[in-house]
Amino acid sequence: MASKLLHRHIREQLKDLVEILQDPSPPPLCLPSTSGTPGSLDPSHLVGPQSCFPSQKEVTHDSLVVGAIENAFQLMDEQMARERHGHQVEGGCCALVVVYLLGKVAIIVRNGEIIPMSREFTPETERQRLQLLGFLKPELLGGEFTHLEFPRRVQPKELGQRMLYRDQNMTGWAYKKIELEDLRFPLVCGEGKKARVMATIGVTRGLGDHNLKVCTSSLPIKPFLSCFPEVQVYDLTQYEHCPDDVLVLGTDGLWDVTSDCEVAATVDRVLSTYEPNDPSRYTALAQALVLGARGTPRDRGWRLPNNKLGSGDDISVFIIPLGGPGSYS
Repeated sequence: MASKLLHRHIREQLKDLVEILQDPSPPPLCLPSTSGTPGSLDPSHLVGPQSCFPSQKEVTHDSLVVGAIENAFQLMDEQMARERHGHQVEGGCCALVVVYLLGKVAIIVRNGEIIPMSREFTPETERQRLQLLGFLKPELLGGEFTHLEFPRRVQPKELGQRMLYRDQNMTGWAYKKIELEDLRFPLVCGEGKKARVMATIGVTRGLGDHNLKVCTSSLPIKPFLSCFPEVQVYDLTQYEHCPDDVLVLGTDGLWDVTSDCEVAATVDRVLSTYEPNDPSRYTALAQALVLGARGTPRDRGWRLPNNKLGSGDDISVFIIPLGGPGSYS
């Protein structure tokens, strides 16, 4: 559903911005009303002292594009919520999107080439956001979970003792006296790839999952899952790109087992064996990255050259040349 409709939402949100983005002057704060509102009351009495707004905030064109993309993701998620019953749409998905607009590329959700264009969203990286929501709305925890984090699960025999902990305001650790409510299961537990929200799901941003419940109860998990993407802008006009400059889009199956540096090394190795004007060099690069992440079959499953397990997740890779075949401008 997202693959068929998300780009339409993005297009609709960007459509009305084209003229504004082409105008070098700052974006207008208000757009003309599309329909008259005769008989509307004078709202001047609702305006407070002007001293509250001593100056106008600066809004950039890039921030308009970012906001449009964020809106599009939210609209996609809302559509999934409305139509999940009629279309029997269950589950959720992550999204990988590139928008090329007026010489700039906005890359959403995963990593780009050797310049990381985003970071991974996990229960660990978004711990403080999740804990803050649990702190502000304890009813979402249902008396089963605690928003506090401990280095391990608290044991009943440790009541009254002091243990390391951290809350939504902390990046470091401190000691607190263990109380009865601390025996509840932590909202964020585990670490690395095994980290989970409410002991159920290992991602914290995505589309859908409106019906997802905690595996041992009926508590909804959706309130803790954000549909908003991270958007970064890369200005193609500020650099001279050659045919070896590429954007690498990959799903979890690639990045789970391959680092940015390893991908960059594969880019250099594969592209150097082809002529700059040979368009098949980019397909060959995508294939090399997929096969490298999958590994080769051995006695104990698919293995990488370092003998670690190959990726067991979906491995999809797109290679987008930034300079174009044979172009150094």
